[in-house]
Amino acid sequence: QVQLVESGGGLVHPGGSLRLSCAASGFTFSSYWMYWVRQAPGEQRELVASIRRGGTADYAESVRGRFTISRDSAKNTVYLQMNSLKPEDTAVYYCYARHPSSGYDYWGQGTQVTVSS
Repeated sequence: QVQLVESGGGLVHPGGSLRLSCAASGFTFSSYWMYWVRQAPGEQRELVASIRRGGTADYAESVRGRFTISRDSAKNTVYLQMNSLKPEDTAVYYCYARHPSSGYDYWGQGTQVTVSS
């Protein structure tokens, strides 16, 4: 059974930091590109960051320089380190996995991040 389980969300003040984790199971983690996607209330889902199998990362312009995506294949886990958080970063953050060849993909259940004073 495929599972992507996010953790690490919560309430943080502007300027603060959080680290999200996504533990993967039920598929060959090392073969998949991993993504963090967020959705704010009333908004469409937004791709925040991606990381390829070899570790190449890419970021949305809105988070570049503040967020860092990483992966640990020994732990089947992908992380999102979020620094200098802003109120506009408030959203549900989803972990997403996609195989670059087959197109098979999986979603996590999401974790809420709220940035507020």
